[in-house]
Amino acid sequence: MRYVAAYLLALLGNKENPSNTDLEKILSSVGIEVDGEKLKKVISQLNGKNVEELIVQGKEKLASMPAGGAAAPVAAGAVSPAVAEEKKEEKKPAKEESEDEDEDMGFGLFD
Repeated sequence: MRYVAAYLLALLGNKENPSNTDLEKILSSVGIEVDGEKLKKVISQLNGKNVEELIVQGKEKLASMPAGGAAAPVAAGAVSPAVAEEKKEEKKPAKEESEDEDEDMGFGLFD
């Protein structure tokens, strides 16, 4: 991905067909060691192509891919763990403090 990003940066810098040295300059300026084979592959794949069209094609491919984050299906009548936790908290009786409890401790708040 870093080689593609460097290629796009070179394009933004008005290089129509960025060379190995152009991309090496960009990558080394941020402290990245260059792998010559990967660099050659990226340049051979991208040189002479319209990058905007490639991006649009890539977005279309990504749109068809399933994305993570879907919740597991819950069986009928089953309760999700989050809902079960809430119900447990609701069942606990709320403990109400009275003024008598303060007196039992040997002092009152406004004494």
